[in-house]
Amino acid sequence: MNIFRLAGDVSHLTAIVILLLKIWKSKSCAGISGKSQVLFALVFTTRYLDLFTVFISPYNTVMKVVFLALSYATVYLIYMRLRSTYDSENDTFRVEFLLVPVIGLSFLENYAFTPMEILWTFSIFLESVAIMPQLFMITKTGEAESITTHYLFFLGLYRALYIANWVWRYHTEGFFDQIAVVSGVVQTIFYCDFFYLYVTRVLRGRGKMSLPMPI
Repeated sequence: MNIFRLAGDVSHLTAIVILLLKIWKSKSCAGISGKSQVLFALVFTTRYLDLFTVFISPYNTVMKVVFLALSYATVYLIYMRLRSTYDSENDTFRVEFLLVPVIGLSFLENYAFTPMEILWTFSIFLESVAIMPQLFMITKTGEAESITTHYLFFLGLYRALYIANWVWRYHTEGFFDQIAVVSGVVQTIFYCDFFYLYVTRVLRGRGKMSLPMPI
């Protein structure tokens, strides 16, 4: 494992912990897209179906369990324990517009036409667009709390670091995973405008990041 992969995993874990602590401490999930969190839980579920059948390393197994546990804990808090604080009126992104093409693409573009491989491919494609309901919600409301933007920043940083990981592996191992790389680049592109706003607004001390209201 290289430093970019490790840093990417740490950034990913940091993002999820930030979000979970925000919800737990404030006893509110206002401003958080439950739909995005369900999609991320689906990503981890379909990707880690080999948890009990394939052993790579203790690190790999622990990280799989942690990501699964934290993602479902977040979904539980949003839809069960703190449901009264969930802003369903603004979390209105049509997730079927993501799921239908992702499912179709998973059957068309994969490395082996087997259930496990198709589900793994599905998880890769879905992860690249799972953040869209959250970004849509921020755009719809016109602002986001700084803690939410910190979550998004570390989530975007995780993808950017994974791109560096893929470049490193290509130059040192000759390894190239076309599906993962293309999906990762697409996901990172979604964050580009957010990164600019994060640096120019949030890091300059504003409590919230305001966005232009949609017309």
